[in-house]
Amino acid sequence: VQLQASGGGAVQAGGSLRLSCVASGRPLSAVAMSWFRQLPGKERELIGVISGGDGTTYYEDFAKGRFTISRDFAKNLLYLQMNSLKPEDTGVYYCAASTYYYTQTLTDFPFCGQGTQVTVSS
Repeated sequence: VQLQASGGGAVQAGGSLRLSCVASGRPLSAVAMSWFRQLPGKERELIGVISGGDGTTYYEDFAKGRFTISRDFAKNLLYLQMNSLKPEDTGVYYCAASTYYYTQTLTDFPFCGQGTQVTVSS
């Protein structure tokens, strides 16, 4: 599976961004997909997961109510809609694919492309 995230940029606090991830090599419907991020000076952290098949979603607490993961099967695209952005959301955002149908464990997502930078100013 090859992945490439895009859509990052600079935005003011309270603004929104939609990140996209194009996947090749495997249909998005077959496996769990995730978004994670790496904030400056911190370890990578999971944002949320969308399962294979019916698209069950899971979000970490900080993402609930602000971030939404979705898929476009026809285009094999994964999205991350981010609203009410905060300066502490600044970091590099990545999409990743699992070999499992569903998992919430970041290490179960071995396929990851280059990230996209998100910068939120106050």
